[in-house]
Amino acid sequence: MSNKNGNAGIGEGVLSLLADRLVREAGITQEQAHELIKLIGTDWSSLLREAHILKERHRL
Repeated sequence: MSNKNGNAGIGEGVLSLLADRLVREAGITQEQAHELIKLIGTDWSSLLREAHILKERHRL
């Protein structure tokens, strides 16, 4: 069964911790981090890659 973000078996607290880590390590906003998790899921390397791309695009 999936939660509202489509991440099966993962609680909101865990998703928030993942978003917090993404914010710290990639320098994106909390809102951007939650959106990426919603779109990509919880694969850390994919999230980090996309967060860095997002940050770079924002800088241009």
